[in-house]
Amino acid sequence: MLVEWIAYRGDPDRPANVGSGRDTAANVATFTLGRLTKPLTQYLIPFSAVVLAASVSPLHLSAKSWWVWVLGLVVTDFCYYWAHRADHRVRLLWTAHSVHHSSEYFNLSTAIRLPWVHPVANILRGMAWVPAALLGFPVWMIFLLQSIGLLYQFPIHTQRVGTLPRPIEFLFNTPAHHRIHHGSNQPYLDRNYGGIFIIWDRMFGSFAAESEPIRYGLTKNIGTDNPLKLNYHELAGLIRDVRGATTWRGRLGYVFGPPGWTEQVRAAQQPEKSVQLT
Repeated sequence: MLVEWIAYRGDPDRPANVGSGRDTAANVATFTLGRLTKPLTQYLIPFSAVVLAASVSPLHLSAKSWWVWVLGLVVTDFCYYWAHRADHRVRLLWTAHSVHHSSEYFNLSTAIRLPWVHPVANILRGMAWVPAALLGFPVWMIFLLQSIGLLYQFPIHTQRVGTLPRPIEFLFNTPAHHRIHHGSNQPYLDRNYGGIFIIWDRMFGSFAAESEPIRYGLTKNIGTDNPLKLNYHELAGLIRDVRGATTWRGRLGYVFGPPGWTEQVRAAQQPEKSVQLT
């Protein structure tokens, strides 16, 4: 992050949305506070389902075989794709993931703008790796490969890198692809979910290439650098919407529907007035 900052200071053509001191400070503060709770809320609680699945699976792959590691990297990244896609399409999960997307800037510090203490969302999200456990991959290997996938994504949060050679851009997630994922204007919403591999987006119809300038942040930005508000503004909004819903369909829709979903309340039909003839 320091090298990136130095490089931008000497670049007269740096983008206006590359970053700000207050935004970077909020990113670092959010990351630091999150590290205090991560062992419990992001590993122990969410991945208990993965441990349970591994204990009942009749399959057991050996970490001594090199191909198990290669296959495991592909499988866990495939699981990540669907977990990440759910982050954007299920509002309960979005209450946590929106923290990462709430910055109106895009630089390496954006990568560490991560949520903390969202146990319900983390439990549901952790279930995305249950298939890897059922296939026989050791639990510790799943954890390790998932961590490698997250580490891979740190350096792609930058505008300093343009595009890489076409074979790399076709197969792997790159800064060019991930910049689009953080875009909040319409051509880029809900696109490029991949972790290490972008091929999943190409296969499942969620890929987008850059076609116009990218606007970073949320569709409705919250305008604050307070770490507490960054972490819970969307959860507070979800609770308000659920409390204001008039039907159970509305309540469930606000929790499990996509962000932006709204309850459609039918107007009560008024009885027709009779006309008396005199």
